[in-house]
Amino acid sequence: MLGEWSGKIGNKQSPGDVHFSASYDLENRFMILREELWLQNTKKAPASRESWMGVLSARPDGKSWLLRVYSNYGFITTYQVTADGAEVHFNYLGGESPPEGWLFRRVIARTGETEFTETVQAAPPDRPFFDYYSAKLTRGTAAKSPSPVASSANKQ
Repeated sequence: MLGEWSGKIGNKQSPGDVHFSASYDLENRFMILREELWLQNTKKAPASRESWMGVLSARPDGKSWLLRVYSNYGFITTYQVTADGAEVHFNYLGGESPPEGWLFRRVIARTGETEFTETVQAAPPDRPFFDYYSAKLTRGTAAKSPSPVASSANKQ
């Protein structure tokens, strides 16, 4: 996961772009994760930008990690992170200021040396999880995409 990654959300007609980065900090004791999504305007939802950063640290058991995530919407959530072969699972544990009633989880699956897939699932209050988005990301530094809101404003 270390490095810069970018890709498209969805398959053929991508509703957006994603940029993910992971780096060590504080003498390699912590990992800093960041992600930005640029979602295009669709019939069901307006264009938007979502971003978050997280601090990943080892748990005392040595078998899993704890991720504290801070989002551009002001949410602060905590995830237990486990590795299972080529997959890394992020399971919701709570948080100081989580999205009210909503649960989120994600799986990152390495599909090659220079690519991985990310699937994020969401569950509204008292409802089952559904796929919020899936993305295929490739390694490399890519220029950040402009905000879809700004892009649509320039077309008018």
